[in-house]
Amino acid sequence: MIGVMSDSHDNCNAIQQAVRFFKDMECDLVIHAGDFVAPFAARELEHLQCPVKAVFGNCDGEKKGLEKAIHPFGEIKEAPHVFSHAGRKILITHIHVSVDKYAASGKYQAVVFGHTHKPKIREAHNTLLINPGETGGWVTGEGTVALLDPATWEAEIITL
Repeated sequence: MIGVMSDSHDNCNAIQQAVRFFKDMECDLVIHAGDFVAPFAARELEHLQCPVKAVFGNCDGEKKGLEKAIHPFGEIKEAPHVFSHAGRKILITHIHVSVDKYAASGKYQAVVFGHTHKPKIREAHNTLLINPGETGGWVTGEGTVALLDPATWEAEIITL
């Protein structure tokens, strides 16, 4: 399983809930689509016991600190960041405005994004588009993540 999260915005309690959930689901990868905000929040992901792939969001100002915090268990890059996992190409970005363009390119099996704080999963041009919503729950009052099954390539939104 692949865990997907975004917009955790320093809410360590919500991040800890997400970590427990992803561990219970035996995720072998967790994707974070930006807006950790501070390095202390990103360090919570070290308890996952699986790698993390992440991008910077518009609220991630302390980039060197975030890189240092995530380096022992994963990587954080400028968006868009493309990588392969389980034989599929995945693009991670934070801002949502280009996701349809990325999907239309036909280059990616999934595009993961955040920023809107609104969870949504849809398909476009044979590409799975996943916005896990806001893990932090500050805007909506409800923390959400997504779970992607690499065997079926189906995803679902999970409320923490």
